[in-house]
Amino acid sequence: MADEGMWFLMHIKRLNEADMQKKGLQLTAEEIYSINHSSLKDAIVQFNGGCTAEIVSPNGLVFTNHHCGYGAIAELSTKENDYLTNGFWAKNYNEELKPKSLYVRFFVRMDDVTKRILSLVNDKMSEKERNAIIQKEIAKIEKENSENGKYVVNVKSFYNGNEYYYFVYQDYHDVRLVGTPPSSIGKFGGDTDNWEWPRHTGDFSIFRVYGDKDGNPAPYSKDNVPLKPKHYLPISLKGFQEGDFSMILGYPGRTNRWMPAAGIDQNVFYAYPAWVEASKVGMDAMKRHMDKDQEVNINYASKYSSVANYWKNRQGMIDALTKHKTSATKRKAEKKFLKWASKPANKEQYGDVIQIINDYYASTNLKARHDNYLTGMLRSSTFATLPYSLGNGLKQYPANENNRKELRPRLEAFIADNYEKLYLPLEIDVLAEELNLYVAKAGDDIAPYIADLAKQNKKQFSGTIKEAFDKSIFSSKERLEAFLANPSVEQVDNDPLFKISTAIANKYRERTPQQEEAEDKFQAAYRKYIAGFLAMNPKGKYYPDANSTLRLTYGTVRALPKDKRNDAKVNYYTTLDGTIAKYKPNDEEFDLPAKLLELHKNKDYGRYADKNGYMPVNFLTDQDITGGNSGSPVLNGKGELIGLAFDGNIEAMAGDVIFDPKLQRTINVDIRYVLFIIDKFAGAQNIIEELKIIE
Repeated sequence: MADEGMWFLMHIKRLNEADMQKKGLQLTAEEIYSINHSSLKDAIVQFNGGCTAEIVSPNGLVFTNHHCGYGAIAELSTKENDYLTNGFWAKNYNEELKPKSLYVRFFVRMDDVTKRILSLVNDKMSEKERNAIIQKEIAKIEKENSENGKYVVNVKSFYNGNEYYYFVYQDYHDVRLVGTPPSSIGKFGGDTDNWEWPRHTGDFSIFRVYGDKDGNPAPYSKDNVPLKPKHYLPISLKGFQEGDFSMILGYPGRTNRWMPAAGIDQNVFYAYPAWVEASKVGMDAMKRHMDKDQEVNINYASKYSSVANYWKNRQGMIDALTKHKTSATKRKAEKKFLKWASKPANKEQYGDVIQIINDYYASTNLKARHDNYLTGMLRSSTFATLPYSLGNGLKQYPANENNRKELRPRLEAFIADNYEKLYLPLEIDVLAEELNLYVAKAGDDIAPYIADLAKQNKKQFSGTIKEAFDKSIFSSKERLEAFLANPSVEQVDNDPLFKISTAIANKYRERTPQQEEAEDKFQAAYRKYIAGFLAMNPKGKYYPDANSTLRLTYGTVRALPKDKRNDAKVNYYTTLDGTIAKYKPNDEEFDLPAKLLELHKNKDYGRYADKNGYMPVNFLTDQDITGGNSGSPVLNGKGELIGLAFDGNIEAMAGDVIFDPKLQRTINVDIRYVLFIIDKFAGAQNIIEELKIIE
């Protein structure tokens, strides 16, 4: 069976060490997480807030996924130097490229502050009163541990407010691109293979962290030097077999394992279908323009990829949650809880929580559908949000001369960043088609101003949006610069794109007093439900939901049932033979570089081939991961790097809500394939020479 759980590093000694060592771990808990000495945790970083990466050399070299570096690679790409399509390999430090905004976050330490925070609140308080007190104490804790700004400190809630821990981090913002394979390797299989197995994707990219001469975080400077890390990961070429121990450390984004049955039903029948439909509309509108112009394709590649990833994820979750009858499983657990909660000793505290939870979801199903049509629009359309956020900044600008001097450089920088690569014909179509869908499907209670426009234009927004762009100051950098020369609050308020964007934003954030009251009752009941469940089963070994904090998950290398699409002898790995079998010349998703075809033809795999002669590409493990784990190191029992996690399998897409021990898998790129591409394909010997490779 797979090992469920995303475990805190500070609890490994007590909860997991013995079990992990029994399964094949050869390290101690102290070697994984130590406050006073270097340990594995010092080599694991959060990558740009949404992925994971690992330090792999004494010179601050970082491995992560290609799709994690995708935005930075796209930003650095131009029509003349298309690194997304063609790849990039720096031969020395001077050739490494600095994206505008990219950072890594090192984890320093954590501690439990549950008693300190919960001693200040009680059940007689309203949720609003409770939250105000908690937030005030959180601010104190974060300030106490920041060492005057040296560290970033986050206090996080766990088990829906039943426990609290603080986390201390150090951020480095000078991070540079070192190498990336062409997208025909790094994104091989595209949307067709996304979330699927068997997989043949070289999903990796390489960056480097820089600091000042003393190793401290510093803004970008030519004088900065490669970081000397406290720990970096050795890399194993020895390979592995099914059943071998493996573990993953990373920053899983969000799970909802405590989600009640009614919440699952809301997602399956209301929320996720709306998100999927809105995402597809935005994707189709983007793709029409991207296919016609390579520069547009480069500039929108990252955004399109992000929307497409969630589109397939949410559809996969609908299918998996339905197929596995997850809400029925949850209802069985809730029935047991209700029996326990109805006992005289528990009834006053827990007796009504299930009913309150169910009533809340019943009352918010239609709102969830509405809000997810907006979510799909906001993720797809730049101009659903940009005029609102920028416009409110512009309205502060005319106030007085001093205000202008302070605000102008910031506004100009914001405008330059956001307008540099926009393509208006695409943006017009995306916004118009998202609004057409919204008024047709989101229900009766849509944003009033949008409803009025729909009535005036017979629910068709193409002409309306084209006209709005023609008249708006937000449709170009030049018009905004002209506004800064002669600013007017009235002009912003009357701007057609500002009015549309404001209507969308206000509706998305709208909360009536009745909704706030229902939300407060639900949050209190949900917190009590989890507290009661823990009290009902006091001997259980529990882990909290993922929330972008560093976790460890462990298990084994493990196959799925034999699949005729996979040429491998056992269905836990894929080979370069399988990659070549999928090859389609000039296909957007399945084309391959001539050099890779030649290496395969000649079986020129160097020292990276498996002992059985094949060139490994991807492999499966059964760890418990989710979004945010992308780029996480897959380690063997000695703490050596054997792969990079990059995906899950669609059969277990319900994994954010319920763990499936039979089907849950992590899809990883084999580190031998990563090094093969760096060495034999790219000829980047300078990178290979930095690494500590164990053969």
